[in-house]
Amino acid sequence: MSFSVIVPARLASSRLPNKPLADIEGLPMIVRVAQRAALSKAARVVVATDSAAVIDACRAHDVQAVLTRADHLSGSDRLAEACELLGLDGQDMVLNVQGDEPLIEPAMIDACAELLRARPQCVMSTVAHALHDAADFANPNVVKVVLDAQGLALYFSRAPIPWWRDGSTPGQPAVLAGAVLRHVGLYAYHAGFLRRFPTLTVSPLEQIESLEQLRVLWHGERIAVYVSAVQPGPGVDTPEDLERVRALVRETLRASQ
Repeated sequence: MSFSVIVPARLASSRLPNKPLADIEGLPMIVRVAQRAALSKAARVVVATDSAAVIDACRAHDVQAVLTRADHLSGSDRLAEACELLGLDGQDMVLNVQGDEPLIEPAMIDACAELLRARPQCVMSTVAHALHDAADFANPNVVKVVLDAQGLALYFSRAPIPWWRDGSTPGQPAVLAGAVLRHVGLYAYHAGFLRRFPTLTVSPLEQIESLEQLRVLWHGERIAVYVSAVQPGPGVDTPEDLERVRALVRETLRASQ
């Protein structure tokens, strides 16, 4: 099984300006993401960005990068252009690793790729893990997913889903053990579908939730979900997230010395 990892990186961010270049113990976050992804079985790791500054940061650390347009509506749209720039064939497998996941597990990348290979009826695969913390359940920055009996995605939401009607109290949503899954921002596709993705009409649900994977479900396509027994490190959406990741990386670096 051969696949490429492409990391979309948009410099503009309303919650955390210049997020890809945020320093994490001496390295830009986008470089840390690429270095983690390179520990997977990927044949190559490429950053796709709209920023010359991100290109320069990647090249300074021997990370391959391509410059894409600045007007893409989603990370998947950016990946579609990157596939063209890289000359990928329609059946080439591409893994979309989010540029704000500097603690992504390399084995999780491999598992996501293997799941898509094993599920030819699906146009995409992604990853989730069990969520047990009530604060994360209520947090709109933590995306939740619900599955059908075959492990295919039914819906993704920033809202607390599924809601346990008989187990909640006002102001404190309950998390029923094993019933709630946190979605991890990791996707596998074939390059041919990625090229088709930008031609799909943007769905109302995608606009409401600001979740591009809802465009895929809206158009009747299927997404396979690998449920990981391992909870990955936190992603970075806010300044508070960034400080938490910095502390975790600092602790790991000290332990390795």
